[in-house]
Amino acid sequence: MAEIVYGFGSSHGPLLSTAPEKWDLRAQADRENPAHPFRGEFYNYEELLELRKDENLGAQNQLSVREGRHARNQKHMDALAEKVAEVDPDIIVVVGDDQHEWFQDDIQPSFTVFHGDEVINTALDQEKLKTMQPGLAISMRANHPDVDHTYPVPSALSRAIIEQAIEDEFDIATSSEHPTNEKGIIGVGHAVGFIYRRILHDKPVPVVPILLNTFFPPNQPTPRRCYKFGQSIGRAIQGWNGDKKVAICASGGISHFVIDEDFDNRMLKALLERDEDTIFNEPNAMFRSGTSETKNWITAAGILSQTSLQMDLLDYVPCYRTEAGTGNAMAFATWT
Repeated sequence: MAEIVYGFGSSHGPLLSTAPEKWDLRAQADRENPAHPFRGEFYNYEELLELRKDENLGAQNQLSVREGRHARNQKHMDALAEKVAEVDPDIIVVVGDDQHEWFQDDIQPSFTVFHGDEVINTALDQEKLKTMQPGLAISMRANHPDVDHTYPVPSALSRAIIEQAIEDEFDIATSSEHPTNEKGIIGVGHAVGFIYRRILHDKPVPVVPILLNTFFPPNQPTPRRCYKFGQSIGRAIQGWNGDKKVAICASGGISHFVIDEDFDNRMLKALLERDEDTIFNEPNAMFRSGTSETKNWITAAGILSQTSLQMDLLDYVPCYRTEAGTGNAMAFATWT
């Protein structure tokens, strides 16, 4: 039977791949955004600045602070890469979100399991880079190789996850082929691409991509639904007759693009303590924009709740890029 032997979580935000002195590249977009989601409401930049003025967030936006936090991020991603290599899993199940990469407004499934035979991380699109907003091109370079890379998918495990989901009354979407556009195949999205590039260093470890719609209304699954779906995945893996070592990965999060340390600490503590009540009772309105990627962690925690593995929070690193509190809070964890 398959065995879940390891779990890990890593943020994948653009600031992880951006030098601290260049974090300001996205600050202008923050100032122009008319609707920053924060604690269930929406604010323009000036409103957000006024709301958070007593937090003295400018002190956390100094270059020296940024440099220290950037170094912490790199240290923990390196540690995760080393640990995954040491565990040497046969398969990694990656729980991430799709941000208009494979799915567009014509169809946006809440949950998708990929069950094709391979996924492709396509080469960096140099023409697309030229059209991107300041700061985003840097992150694209972190997610894409110089040439196409193809990775195997253990489709038998994918199908076992699908069958268990049906048994557990989850109406999920499935996909066995990459979508295409006028340029050809659309490669696997950033949530998987980042893990392959930064944590696996492009080693062709078989991966099962599990994609959630965390970003786009109106069909984002609730925290409870994500956790329960994770538990279904966990049952499927442990009931699968493949004699494989399986690792679970949560890709993304935590709060961004407005950092909310209270929310992050509450959710991370609940995940550490397997406090289902706190997770289930967190209002869905708290999971907006990039903060919604916390649901990837909740789903992975649901998978790992089916095991005796215990979560260890390696670090929580809030990375501010403006005095209004915009930026990306990073988290890194293992389940061993």
